[in-house]
Amino acid sequence: MVVDKLSDGTRIAQLLASELTGHEDAFSVLSVVDADPDVKPTDDGALAYAVAAGDERVAEVYVQPDRARVEFLAHPDVTADAASEENLRVRPKAVRPPRTLVFVEDGAQVKWTLPAFRALVAALEAEAENGDGDEAEAQDEDKTEGSD
Repeated sequence: MVVDKLSDGTRIAQLLASELTGHEDAFSVLSVVDADPDVKPTDDGALAYAVAAGDERVAEVYVQPDRARVEFLAHPDVTADAASEENLRVRPKAVRPPRTLVFVEDGAQVKWTLPAFRALVAALEAEAENGDGDEAEAQDEDKTEGSD
């Protein structure tokens, strides 16, 4: 009997990295960084690699024995909406700044995560065009300095 479902977290993460690096046009601003080729899955998730846009980490990919988990560090609302539309399991992570967790539970779902990465790229490009990122960081720094 042939098993059609790939549910190995490490292999799922590898497939996702291949998709991100193989779609040069759609994901040209993204790169896979800090990859651990010897990562061993854990129940809580071991960091397999990060996804960066320039020098900024925008996502991290963790491996568990039976799935991969993507933690979107940038634009969590946009990525959550896009992943939800693909019927992926999505959860917010209550940290500061907030993150969106997307669970990739089999090899077929790797393709389903790509719209979330496309939405991330679009949001990053819009932010760069508007200069919103630097302005928001400056405003946060002003608020912090004023609270001393």
